[in-house]
Amino acid sequence: MNSEIQLRKAEMTDRDVIWDILQQAIERRRKDGSTQWQNGYPNIDTVESDITKGFGYVLTVDGEIAVYAALILNDEPAYSTIEGAWLSNGEFVVVHRVAVDEKFEGQGMTKKLFDHIEDFTKSHGIQSIKVDTNFDNIAMLKILESKGYTYCGEVYLAGGIRKAFEKIII
Repeated sequence: MNSEIQLRKAEMTDRDVIWDILQQAIERRRKDGSTQWQNGYPNIDTVESDITKGFGYVLTVDGEIAVYAALILNDEPAYSTIEGAWLSNGEFVVVHRVAVDEKFEGQGMTKKLFDHIEDFTKSHGIQSIKVDTNFDNIAMLKILESKGYTYCGEVYLAGGIRKAFEKIII
């Protein structure tokens, strides 16, 4: 049986489901011994801001929200200063706050999300995707490697140093 998987903009009616998924991810990071997302960020205000600004996206499986991510076009001030070098200087999509509902864990949903983000990026005529993650987020580091992202250096965001990656799409 094939499931229908779609990427769509999040709506305010999705807020509570998204926040629940993020809380699951925050707890998973804590149990994994990570410092990422352990300081009150992201929070419900982050979700509301993402949705209001049009940054919030959900990957749905047969209509049910499986993954949340923020997709931001050309705007991440922290990315203007990198210890290292980006692959490109053109337009880009920033991926932040990726979180998978525990009901969908182990089903390759984050890889499917990145496939959809690549399609989204191409459809907007944008040349690359930039993303950062914590040094101790082993799962995300493995996904980025498997999806062909190039390690570009380190960026500084609230909460500390992050490993920064980019993939040229066009």
